[in-house]
Amino acid sequence: MSKRFLFISVLLSLVLSVGAKPKKVKLATANDSASYAMGIEFAKNIRDNVKNFPGGPFNWDLLLKGMNSVLTNDTMELLMPQSTTADYFQNYAIKATELEAQKNKQRGELFLENNKKDSNVKVTASGLQYKVIKEGTGIKPSLTDKVKVHYRGTLLDGTVFDSSYDRGQPIEFDLNKVIKGWTEGLQLMTIGSKYILYIPYDLAYGARGNGSIKPYSTLIFEVELLDVAKPAVNTIQGSKFQFPEYQRTIK
Repeated sequence: MSKRFLFISVLLSLVLSVGAKPKKVKLATANDSASYAMGIEFAKNIRDNVKNFPGGPFNWDLLLKGMNSVLTNDTMELLMPQSTTADYFQNYAIKATELEAQKNKQRGELFLENNKKDSNVKVTASGLQYKVIKEGTGIKPSLTDKVKVHYRGTLLDGTVFDSSYDRGQPIEFDLNKVIKGWTEGLQLMTIGSKYILYIPYDLAYGARGNGSIKPYSTLIFEVELLDVAKPAVNTIQGSKFQFPEYQRTIK
């Protein structure tokens, strides 16, 4: 758990403890507006950070109790010595995060072990699993190609963490600049294909995770390959030079 998270938690708890019985207010001055805006920003930050609090849901009641004891200098109400709290919090965050990561890894391994029992699921040498929903008739991309795809990415619990379908706009990218599971999986597909890719953590974001994707996460992607673009090659004085512009393979 970062010091930034702890700092935001403390600031927001101050706001909550002071505002237990809110009174009607209005923004009469620029200072009032800045104070109000700061409160909104604190709340937004803590709301987003608490979602990933390690080891379970955040206990607001105990946070506020600890804050109030310190703010009122009521040391008799403290349930822990102040000299130990910073170290305890940091050690807890480290251990809880590690435990959560290991559980996440085990969930992914168990899922993939059961998933490959499906006769429609194929497994590559790397451990990537995929299921063909629709097979296209176009060409397959190679490592140096640019591809255009529609996709939806979900966690094992069904949570959608990213979706070009939801945005209403497919994306284009160089195939050698994405996670390993995508690089390998898309090279199996022909234009017009639609696959489901089951990507182990080591072919995804590994032990570090990425945003809402926690460390050691197995990911599921529904991917539709719409187009492939080959790097244009020009010949100058008998030698081939590869340029960054791309030439579409289908119109």
